[in-house]
Amino acid sequence: MAAFGTVFVPEMVISRYEQSGWSQPQMVPVDSISLHPGAHVLHYSSTCFEGLKAFRHADGGVYVFRMDRNVNRLQQSSELLSLPKVDGAMLNRMILDIVKHYAADVPTPPGSMYIRPTHIGTEASIGKAAAPSLESMLYVLLSPVGDYFAGGAKPLRLLLEDNARCAAHMGMVKSGGNYASALQPIMKARAAVQADQVLFCPNGDVQETGAANFLLIDGNEIITKALDSSFLHGVTRDSILTLARDRGMTVSERELTVDELLERAAKPGTEAALSGTAAVLTPVGTLIHNGKEYQVGSGEAGSTTNALRQALNDIQWGKAEDKHGWLTKVC
Repeated sequence: MAAFGTVFVPEMVISRYEQSGWSQPQMVPVDSISLHPGAHVLHYSSTCFEGLKAFRHADGGVYVFRMDRNVNRLQQSSELLSLPKVDGAMLNRMILDIVKHYAADVPTPPGSMYIRPTHIGTEASIGKAAAPSLESMLYVLLSPVGDYFAGGAKPLRLLLEDNARCAAHMGMVKSGGNYASALQPIMKARAAVQADQVLFCPNGDVQETGAANFLLIDGNEIITKALDSSFLHGVTRDSILTLARDRGMTVSERELTVDELLERAAKPGTEAALSGTAAVLTPVGTLIHNGKEYQVGSGEAGSTTNALRQALNDIQWGKAEDKHGWLTKVC
């Protein structure tokens, strides 16, 4: 497979919001978008998106994972960005229609079809720095992908930074600007200490990395920051915590300080991981803080991390019962 997210199917489905209403969704060539250079999104970052996946099961059926949660989150992001309200039923149809149209292109496990709904403000007005776009475009891209970590997921190195990923009131918005604001810290961390990612910890509060939620596993307890507006409410995070509860684990959604994190990380059986749609659950082996490296547990992928990742994959791939009703059948 090519690099993750670089190959697209030839068409996308699109709808436009103009004159207080959404147009009938249409299938168009994937390279057919035309924007006025004064479009609101190009100047004031009125953009949000989602990432979800469709999976092929052994019987040939194609299923989308947790579509309802992703559609709801796009609606929430759009509202917080003051974009036109997204019609949830319409977006559901858009996703299912294009996945069904390209069902033959959905890879077999461990591959999947990555689905990227995107909502952008398109009104041509450079005078609206303090006003929302009254026009917008909603489209759904498909990208057939392989395993995010070809050859297996290696434990990551994280640099702990006393800084926020984005503005506190914007953290729960899945907007391109939040990812852009994390790029410079990540690039500097890679160059300075060969870190894979930055774990943002403003004022010692352990939050998230540039593109994933952070989980600490200490014995039978899994610890992660409680939901608030400062960080993204990950769908994979929620899925992993649900599966952890199913296994009888104690799930603690609460404040986690850098000091507690480093203290717990030093224990032999401790594990840490990042959760996200692309990487599912990826082990963390090293934390870097104030010029010193701290090994997390054994420094390798732990048994609980591996078991939770496999449990989620088994549901997605149809190898285990979908007890929580997370899968929507496409065809």
